[in-house]
Amino acid sequence: MPRNCTTSHCPDRLAGLSSRQHVRPLFRLGRIVATRGVLTHLEHHGIAADHYLKRHVCGDWGMVPPEDARANCRAVQHGARILSSYDIAGKRVWTITEADRSVTTLLFPEEY
Repeated sequence: MPRNCTTSHCPDRLAGLSSRQHVRPLFRLGRIVATRGVLTHLEHHGIAADHYLKRHVCGDWGMVPPEDARANCRAVQHGARILSSYDIAGKRVWTITEADRSVTTLLFPEEY
């Protein structure tokens, strides 16, 4: 199990790394999609999703409760759905990778 899976956030995987260093992805993202609402929000604020997708795939689950972080860590090992939650320009955005790793979706919680 990745050592970052003991907490709800995974700063130990990302802390102290320069922008040139690489943290190994924990799983495949599959096809990346976003809802129209999230796309509009990101475009309006000039934000690229790349930063949040990298955090997600590297085990920084963002603002999820500890039980969801533990579930994510089990999901990485056993192939279940993975959920991250980030505050992006004042709005909560979920990033969900499906259990079969075929698709990762960015959406607002109210769009779930």
